[in-house]
Amino acid sequence: MHEIESAVAAELAEKAHWVWRETLKIHQRSPETRVASSLSPIEIFVTLYYGGFLRQNPAEPLWPGRDRCIISKGHGSLCMYPILADLGYFPAAELERVCMAGSFLGGIPDPVIPGYETINGSLGHGVGVAAGMALALKRRGQTQRVHVLTGDGELHEGSNWEAFMFAAQHRLDNLTVLVDNNQISMLGATDEIISHRDLQAKFSAFGWQAQVVIDGHSPQAIATALNASRASTEEKPQAIIVNTRKGHRVPGLENAPLSHVTPIAPELMAQLLGGRA
Repeated sequence: MHEIESAVAAELAEKAHWVWRETLKIHQRSPETRVASSLSPIEIFVTLYYGGFLRQNPAEPLWPGRDRCIISKGHGSLCMYPILADLGYFPAAELERVCMAGSFLGGIPDPVIPGYETINGSLGHGVGVAAGMALALKRRGQTQRVHVLTGDGELHEGSNWEAFMFAAQHRLDNLTVLVDNNQISMLGATDEIISHRDLQAKFSAFGWQAQVVIDGHSPQAIATALNASRASTEEKPQAIIVNTRKGHRVPGLENAPLSHVTPIAPELMAQLLGGRA
């Protein structure tokens, strides 16, 4: 019922592969970047930005009619740089200067980058900021939607759960949280640090409508979930738990418990890029 056309899904999958390669190229030039965390949400961002789920105007990043996308997991959004450049938020030449002197593209992004809404360094703040935006839009009678991406490890921060209660209290049905559920935190498996157990049940208990995307690297599955959340008649905020893999498609990095700050070795990088870096 809510599935997108197969041709559109194929285009999104192809775009996701392009973003994956471009993200690796940035990390190749700037090995200090957090590449493993940035490979797991690629399909989420691609589906949002290329799948027609965000009203946006790259020529006017702060256009009042835009939908908001809060990237709470800032350190894991290196993959957003090629997306924003491709869409025209800034020149593609800037991708050559990430983390270099004079560049506004750092390892941890902030609002100086066109297309970023908030400061995204400290974890646990994005949902609260997004809930405030959603409440303001709702009280003004505006139709823009607010999306926020969090990591599952980030949900160890109690501020998220205060924001979840706030959003349910105010029936913010214009707010959608997407959890990049790669199940690995900075120091190891999330469940071994503080287990979330059943995140879907927890969101439901907090007054949200929640669903799980089993294959978080399928743009079609993500788009289906986003369409279902938009079709909901429940006056509740929406949660989409997207099961992903940290370090996606990089041998030795994918699902490795300490991959958070592990760089990709030059020889492996050459293999992954097929010598066409």
